[in-house]
Amino acid sequence: MVAFYLILAITVISLYVAFRKQKPFFLLIPFLSVFAYFLFEVITFPAPFLETVKFIFNLGVCLFETNR
Repeated sequence: MVAFYLILAITVISLYVAFRKQKPFFLLIPFLSVFAYFLFEVITFPAPFLETVKFIFNLGVCLFETNR
């Protein structure tokens, strides 16, 4: 829950700064923070990194196969 509020705060601050300074670069910061959080969670998962990544992408394949 703390991660959600942290990412929400980063998003609000980034939006404020982007509109205040009129620099669209600041709109990338929320996406980068979500990507960094995802990468952190994958790395800290107690399994080998490549096995975890394969498992995550296989979940997506299974979801698409069951919807046929």
